[in-house]
Amino acid sequence: MAIRVNREKCRGCGNCVFACLEDAIEIIDQKAHIKEEGCTLCGDCYEACTSDAIEMEAS
Repeated sequence: MAIRVNREKCRGCGNCVFACLEDAIEIIDQKAHIKEEGCTLCGDCYEACTSDAIEMEAS
């Protein structure tokens, strides 16, 4: 499984950043960016995203 950000949908609101207990998301150029290190694939960011920009994909 993988989590990615659809940059076209992301509004840069930061909800995912606050939801991530692993500090694995940052806002860069007003868009969320998931750091490769630290993400545990818990899905908290997915649940917190109000613009449906966080996508969970089977690998």
